Parts: sequence; C-alpha cells; structure tokens
Amino acid sequence: MAKKSMVEREKKRERLVAQYAEKRAALKEVINDQSRPMEERFKASLKLAELPRNSSATRLHNRCQLTGRPHAYYRKLKLSRIMLRELGSQGQIPGLVKSSW
Repeated sequence: MAKKSMVEREKKRERLVAQYAEKRAALKEVINDQSRPMEERFKASLKLAELPRNSSATRLHNRCQLTGRPHAYYRKLKLSRIMLRELGSQGQIPGLVKSSW
C-alpha cells in the first residue's frame, strides 16, 4: 500500500488540473496564435506561468485505484499488476483467468 500522503497529493493534483483546465487551454490558445501581437502572447505566457504548477496535466501520475501503487499500472483496468493478479485469481475480473501449470 502506498503512503496516504502520496495518494492524497495525487488527488489534489487531479482536482487542480480539472479546476484550471479551461483557463490553461485559453491561455495556450492565445500563446500559440501567431496572428496576435507579440506583447499579448508574452502577457499570456506570464499568466500561464503564474498558475499553480500542480494544475498542469503532465504532473499527474497514474496510480492503482486499490493500493495507490504508481508502478506496473494497467490503464485499461486502473490497477497495478499485483492487484490484477490477485483479483484474477479470485475470479473478480470477468474474462481473466490466471494460468497455472
């Protein structure tokens, strides 16, 4: 099980990303628009830099929904390999059968 503080930090980042998504998209649109004056684009880049760092989507890290483990994460199931194996052995995941010989 991952540290609770790390899991909570990740949840906080998810909230911030959702909160600032529209504002970030609007500022990036202004910055990438070549037809706008350079001063306006520069001001937009300064405003983008003032936003919290954790509101950037690139700072998110996938974690297992059950344990919070950050490594060996299956995106489709939102589980780590360890929980996938355990739940598969218990028959909790439809269509998944753990092979044994």
